[in-house]
Amino acid sequence: MNNNQVTTPVYIRGCGFHSALGATPEQIQHRLVQGFSPDMRTVSDWLNDGSTTVIGQVTAPLTAINEQQYPHQNTANNRLALSALQQISPQIQQAITQYGADRIAVIIGTTTSGISDGEHALEQLAAQGHLPEDYHYHQQEPANTGQFIADYFGLTGLVYTISTACSSSGRSFLSAKRLLKAGLADAVIVGGADTLCRLTLNGFHGLDSLSSERCNPFSANRNGINIGEAAAFMLLALTPAISEKKQSLPSQQQQQQPQIAFLGGGDSSDAYHISAPHPEGNGAEVAMRNALADAGLEPDDIGYINAHGTATPLNDAMEAKAIARVFGNQVAVSSTKPLTGHTLGAASAVEAAICWYILAYQLPLPIQINDGHQDPLLPITLVKQPLPLTTSAVLSNSFAFGGNNISLIFGYVND
Repeated sequence: MNNNQVTTPVYIRGCGFHSALGATPEQIQHRLVQGFSPDMRTVSDWLNDGSTTVIGQVTAPLTAINEQQYPHQNTANNRLALSALQQISPQIQQAITQYGADRIAVIIGTTTSGISDGEHALEQLAAQGHLPEDYHYHQQEPANTGQFIADYFGLTGLVYTISTACSSSGRSFLSAKRLLKAGLADAVIVGGADTLCRLTLNGFHGLDSLSSERCNPFSANRNGINIGEAAAFMLLALTPAISEKKQSLPSQQQQQQPQIAFLGGGDSSDAYHISAPHPEGNGAEVAMRNALADAGLEPDDIGYINAHGTATPLNDAMEAKAIARVFGNQVAVSSTKPLTGHTLGAASAVEAAICWYILAYQLPLPIQINDGHQDPLLPITLVKQPLPLTTSAVLSNSFAFGGNNISLIFGYVND
């Protein structure tokens, strides 16, 4: 650890997560350990030219939203978000009681928001000559989901949405930390939600970025991404929540129980190209170094990197180079996108949630799912068998169009 910098952790009071990996903590843990996600499926009816691709589609039923109570907010994206948020509703209610509804902020990231609802509305317009009665343009605005979360929980603090492509929800963590340390909020709901839509799938298909089979991160045979949908949220605060069980323990035992925290984050914007990353990973390297500096950690303190690992030739090559320059080839690396798909604006939060699961449930590091033919030109050490985390911190990368890069560090702290 870098002892020259004193850092204050941001505690994670709860994590809600719903994706193709599962809808419950039990499902998610089991599938992470098994390295299998049944909701990653092959489809041929999503692309306009009939091509085949693989998508990560949520299949569990989603909670209905009362249209009368939340007009123009009953969208697929909001229902997906609510399914994850309900997992941490008790923690949110506890924070409301502790701090007040006006002291809890909501910061989320998204890209597609309610676009899928707009697509269905336009299909009806084309077929029947009119839009659905319950459709309103506000449903597909990026800010809709963040405001819905605030409305649903009765929160009156700051609410805003970040949309920086695939780093969107990662930036919510950096913004939350600034709000908390500036005293503008006492707790912040952070995360992201993105829902499958044809616009996005066909857009990536137009860029020749989609794979027709399960994505193959860091393989010599990698040929493109799989798109997924997901929602993942955390409740952050500068102090940990003390459960009733913990309150009953002696003070010495309370202090010895480690908490999980957001230790630090780093970003960069290299603006190398509108869609391609810098080939040497310069912006990715800056983001990781900034995250380490923000957390007051050294490279040796990181025991696992959840890579952006999209399985495109350019991304995996530049990310591996950047990781090698910062960490050498000693740190364990894997991309979990074969289990969830690339969930776009929600990707940072999704992979942050996976890191939280590793820490919270002491799971083995996720094995790298691919065809087994690692690209020999990529100088990183992939997780090829179940391994325990041997340090107290992990790092997660997300790199977006335009060189909008985010690295987040999570780990244990003794409060």
